[in-house]
Formats: sequence, C-alpha cells, structure tokens
Amino acid sequence: QVQLVESGGGLVQPGGSLRLSCAASGRIFSPNAWGWYRQAPGKERELVADIISGGSNYADSVKGRFTISRDNAKNTVYLQMNSLKPEDTGVYYCNFRGLGPFAGMNYWGKGTLVTVSR
Repeated sequence: QVQLVESGGGLVQPGGSLRLSCAASGRIFSPNAWGWYRQAPGKERELVADIISGGSNYADSVKGRFTISRDNAKNTVYLQMNSLKPEDTGVYYCNFRGLGPFAGMNYWGKGTLVTVSR
C-alpha cells in the first residue's frame, strides 16, 4: 500500500502562485510515475501534469505556467503553479502509479482545494 498526502492548497488571487506538495509513504515501488489531476465543480477529473523518470507532460491549459517536479529521496512530488487563473480552481489530486512490472498499481491522494478568486 502507498499513502499519498497533498498539501499547499488554498485561496489565491488571480495572477498569484501556489506550490502543491504530495508526499508518499508505505511500499514505494519503482519504476513509477507521478501525476497531478484536478476536478473543477461540475466537471470531470482531468490530468494537469505528470512526470516519469524526469520527463514531464502538461495539459495545454497550464503549459508555461505550471511546473511538476519530484524529489525521489523524499518520495515527494511538487506542482508549482504560477499566473493562476480563476479557471484553475478545483480540487487537485496527487496520483502515484506503477510502471513495468508494477503496472496496474495506482494510488490517489484525498485532494487539496485550490481557489483562485479576488
């Protein structure tokens, strides 16, 4: 089992910044991939960014504004969010999943709320 705990959400004005963190504990396996997803009110959960062995991917809506990074020694992934917009509002979920021999193993955090508003 892997437990994920997100932190760093909150209320921020448009144009502001937040940094989300997600710490994993338990039986950490490798190879693996980390991801940040978000779910806005009334919408489906969507991928924001993911990172695999140093390579990262971003949703078009956040490219150039968000940066995902990972600290393998701390089993932690981060999402630096700059130039936030009201449409970035939602619950942000951390995802940790296995690759290769661990494919099919998939874990989610409980989410952290990000609200972008004046």
